[in-house]
Amino acid sequence: MIIGYVAYLAAALVVVMFLSAAIRILREYQRGVVFTLGRFTGVKGPGLIILIPFVQQMVKVDLRVVVQDVPPQDVISRDNVSVKVNAVLYFRIVDAERAVIQVEDFMAATNQLAQTTLRSVLGKHELDEMLAERDKLNSDVQEILDQRTDAWGIKVSNVEIKHVDLNENMIRAIAKQAEAERLRRAKVINADGEQQAAAKLVEAGKMLAEEPQAMQLRYFEALHDIAGERSSTVVFPLPVDLLSQFLKLQGGGGGGAGGAT
Repeated sequence: MIIGYVAYLAAALVVVMFLSAAIRILREYQRGVVFTLGRFTGVKGPGLIILIPFVQQMVKVDLRVVVQDVPPQDVISRDNVSVKVNAVLYFRIVDAERAVIQVEDFMAATNQLAQTTLRSVLGKHELDEMLAERDKLNSDVQEILDQRTDAWGIKVSNVEIKHVDLNENMIRAIAKQAEAERLRRAKVINADGEQQAAAKLVEAGKMLAEEPQAMQLRYFEALHDIAGERSSTVVFPLPVDLLSQFLKLQGGGGGGAGGAT
C-alpha cells in the first residue's frame, strides 16, 4: 500500500515537473524564439506556449522600445576642435528571429555601433554645425544606424545628442567670437542709420532748394528755438544767401576804390 502511494506521488511529481517545463506564458510585448534540437522552428507568442521538455528551447525577446545611453565620445571636428559628445539611443526589435540568430548580443552590438557612428558623423562637421544643427545631425546618425541594424531585425527610431562639452579655452574663444559678432552688428546698424540719415538730409535739401519760402520758414523756426533758450550766449543764424550778397558788394566796392586811386 505504501509503495503504491509512493508510486502515485512520484508520478504526480513527474507530471508537475513536465508541465512546468512544457508550459510557458509570454506577455503581450514578448516573443519566444523556439529551437527544436538546436534548429530554429518558429517564433511564438504572446500567450500560452507549449514546449517539449529537453527537446525544445525558447529564447524570450522583448519588443518594447529600449532607451540606451551612448557614453561620451571624444570627437575631433572638421576644423580640428576636440569635443566630448554623448547621446541617447531609442530602438526596438521588429524581427525577433534575426535579433537572436544574426547577432550574439544585440544590445551591446547596437551600443557599440552607435558609438562609432556618432564619432564618424560628427567628425565630418565643424564645431559651429555641431552646436547649431543638432536636429540634422540627429537625423543623419539615426538614418545610418537604422540601415546598419536592419539586418539584425532592429529599428532605430530616434537618436538625440545630449551634450557637446568643450574645454575652457574653447569656451572663452567662442565668447570672444560672439562678442566680436555683436560689435560688428552694432557698427553695421550704426552705419546704416547714418546712411539713411544722410539720404533724408539730401532729400530735404532738394525740397528746400525748390521752394525758397521753405528756407525762410526754417530760418524763422531757428530764431524761435534760440529765443526759447535761456542762455548767456546767443547764436544768431545768418542766411548764407545774405552773406554771399554782402561779400559780393564788398568785393565790388573795393574794386571801384582801386580804380579811383
